[in-house]
Amino acid sequence: MAPVSHTDTALGASADDVPLPTALHRQLVAEFLGSALLVAVVVGSGIAAASLSPTDVGLQLLENALVTALGLVVLILAFGPVSGAHFNPVVTLVSWVADRRDGAATMSPVSLLGYVVVQTLGAIAGAVLANLMFDVPTELATNERATGAHLVSEVVATAGLVLVIFTLTRTGRGVLAAPAVGAYIGAAYFFTSSTSFANPAVTVGRMFSDTFAGIAPSSTPAFIAVQLVGGFVGIAVVLYLYPRPTTS
Repeated sequence: MAPVSHTDTALGASADDVPLPTALHRQLVAEFLGSALLVAVVVGSGIAAASLSPTDVGLQLLENALVTALGLVVLILAFGPVSGAHFNPVVTLVSWVADRRDGAATMSPVSLLGYVVVQTLGAIAGAVLANLMFDVPTELATNERATGAHLVSEVVATAGLVLVIFTLTRTGRGVLAAPAVGAYIGAAYFFTSSTSFANPAVTVGRMFSDTFAGIAPSSTPAFIAVQLVGGFVGIAVVLYLYPRPTTS
């Protein structure tokens, strides 16, 4: 989920090894597939955990968190060189804002909008795919999550995610983003009461599975709003600590 930029070394390549810009249609396909597979991992592992450990919610959460963390690392490594592996509208928006502040301007408004649209559509497709794999109906979730504690947790979870990603990429350590993000999300499943959605596209996708990982549509707007707040809190901290990108 490192921010896409084909003019720097965010993915750990040397200056001589930076790839040529990837066509936008390939970036969008990569973001769609990555977002879809991410939600399939989240929802599918949640369904499996509820089936394998029906009487132990703590074990269900551990199984869900572990599979999500591992799957996220793999997806970032697979799609990062093509699209930056955002899979998250907050990461895309914050990257766009940070680039413009730095004078990089690596993503056009059309690309920004395209990323957000395909991330959201991919997340919905991923939830439907998980439902199909486990032979459960695709229907709107009924799990109400928009409590005060959960909303505070989403601000913290999203701010922390942005902090992890952008402190690495702004200090020339983007190659560590995949394991760092996976580890952070796996941990945040347990240190936040919301289980760390931290992603508007994933939040929308999880509306379409009335299972362990689902979220009711009535809870979704509040979650997305506080995720956006968390994203900008996170980047404000990053830009204060690291005003300019460095290579070391």
